[in-house]
Amino acid sequence: MAVEEKNISYRIYLVAFAVVIMATGILVKLTNIQWVEGDYYRKLAKDRTVKNFVIPANKGNVYSADGSLLATSIPNYTIRFDAVAPKKEDFNKNVEALSDSLSVLLGKPSSHYLNEFRKAKANKNRYMLLARGLSYTEYMRIKTFPLFNLGANKGGLISEQKTVREHPIGMIANRTIGYEREYVDGGVDGKGIEWAFKNYINGKDGKVLKQKIAKGQWKPISDNNQVEPQDGYDIISTIDVYIQDIAHHALLKQLEYYEAEHGCVVVMETKTGEVKAISNLGRVEDGSYSETLNYAVAESHEPGSTFKLIDLIALLDDKKVDTSKVYDSRGGDITYHNRHVRDSKKGGYGKVSLARGFELSSNTIMVQAVYENYKDNPREFVDRINRMGLNKPLGLPFEGEGVPFIPQPGTKRWNGTSLPWMAFGYGVSMTPLQSLAIYNAVANDGEMVKPIFVKEIKEWNKTIKKFDKEVINPKICSDETLKKVRKVLENTVKKGTGSKLYSKDFSMAGKTGTAQVDYAKGKHTDAMYYASSFAGYFPADKPKYSCIVIIHKPSKSKGFYGGDVSGPVFKRIAQKIFTDVPSTNEIKNLNKKSINQDKDYGRYSDLVSKETIPNVHGMAGMDAVALFENLKMKVKVIGIGKVKRQSIQPGEAIVKNRTIILELS
Repeated sequence: MAVEEKNISYRIYLVAFAVVIMATGILVKLTNIQWVEGDYYRKLAKDRTVKNFVIPANKGNVYSADGSLLATSIPNYTIRFDAVAPKKEDFNKNVEALSDSLSVLLGKPSSHYLNEFRKAKANKNRYMLLARGLSYTEYMRIKTFPLFNLGANKGGLISEQKTVREHPIGMIANRTIGYEREYVDGGVDGKGIEWAFKNYINGKDGKVLKQKIAKGQWKPISDNNQVEPQDGYDIISTIDVYIQDIAHHALLKQLEYYEAEHGCVVVMETKTGEVKAISNLGRVEDGSYSETLNYAVAESHEPGSTFKLIDLIALLDDKKVDTSKVYDSRGGDITYHNRHVRDSKKGGYGKVSLARGFELSSNTIMVQAVYENYKDNPREFVDRINRMGLNKPLGLPFEGEGVPFIPQPGTKRWNGTSLPWMAFGYGVSMTPLQSLAIYNAVANDGEMVKPIFVKEIKEWNKTIKKFDKEVINPKICSDETLKKVRKVLENTVKKGTGSKLYSKDFSMAGKTGTAQVDYAKGKHTDAMYYASSFAGYFPADKPKYSCIVIIHKPSKSKGFYGGDVSGPVFKRIAQKIFTDVPSTNEIKNLNKKSINQDKDYGRYSDLVSKETIPNVHGMAGMDAVALFENLKMKVKVIGIGKVKRQSIQPGEAIVKNRTIILELS
């Protein structure tokens, strides 16, 4: 009996000890939770019921240079109702008036809203959907409606804001205006002005504290945000909506007619480099055209004959030849290292001056001129191109700018045909904007400026940052060279490959280009196609705008030459700007005579009207060539400068098609 009592006592002590241990453990755990881990668990509980949500800031607007709205952020609201929040007496007092107000604003019968509200109240629905896609104005009106004007906690109004980016003028220049997009995994990317200037345009997000009211449903704790969002700055672009509209539709019309694959057009203000219009259109699956890629910025390819402008500048500025130097096109077919250089005109152009060869876009003439004068020192020719800045990107703010390629002597990619092929725009690669920069420099008295797309960043009327003209090369060549080059470019439109564009009503200057392109690297002959281009400026005498048009893969059955395909787009833009914009300029001293001009004209007229060979000693070579060509004679020129000696003496009878040799010095 004693042993049994002892065992019972032992068990009681053991149980009591276990209870003490358990109690101690619980006490320690409670103490630990309260004082050591308390903050963690309190935070966990709060996070599961109360949470900070980001309020996206409104992006700044993008404006055109003339003040038109190109892109803007529109707040978009979803409105819900928490039926548990209002007191019963407040609900009953205001629900009918609220339903009437919603009926007027949203269009459904008042009875519809009244039934929905009563059903939500009976079911204790804390997330009843009222409307989606409301504007800011509509949202502000709803906040003043009966019951909702008591606030979020007492009135039960729940608002969810989402910002939507809108383009008021549609998709015109869409690729350049650009966008920023966010992926499901949190990654972001973008294009154009919006992406390039995102640090200015995006603003700073705000924060709002919300309480969880049901699974996946959150409600703001108060009407005030914890951190108010700060709107982004506005971007003032260089785009002129009027010119942009002209350029876009002129390009679209030509792409559709020629059934082309894609194309681009850029219009730039000569003095400042401000891009007034840029359109990039490519054919999409349904056969229509849309802005899918920024070809003007990103697409680097062989420019073809528009590159010949660089030939002419180099030859004249290096004093290699004058524009009057005569070359034989050799039947329109010459060979370098067993490879042929051919003219587009079968049989070539005979013997013509360098200027005329340029105007006619003769490959054989331009290649001969470059090869003969630089073959012993090609580095001289290439270094001039490098000094112009054409061997490197323009440094535009956009991602993905195309990289130019200019072959360099002494490298692996330089060979025997590199120099002659460069002379007619092959074996080199440039983007449309890079090509335009050199034509704009000629129009801008030799100053090469960087194309700019943004003029200013503003906060309301306060200027945050201005973007001024940026000079790439202060002088690409001498004034003497510029004068001659501009005259030849003007004549190209008057009587050269661009003659179909000529109009007596407004002056233009430029160069056509037609390049064969083979993206399949020659694997399939069908893959070869043409890229038709035209680059130039207008007005020819006092250039205000430069422009380039490039159209890829036009239908060969309809045409593919630059003057036929791309030139009309250029002309349409110039024509619309000239004819649609009223002139405010006053022409003064219109009838005032220039004694020197009358004297020179009279002398030239007398010489042309003679029936005998005139004396041209001391006359500029270019003028003397033009004089004898008007007399229906053939001219051969030796040297550069003014006429020192002529092979047929003054006073002899003029014989048509007879050759006269002029020695210049």
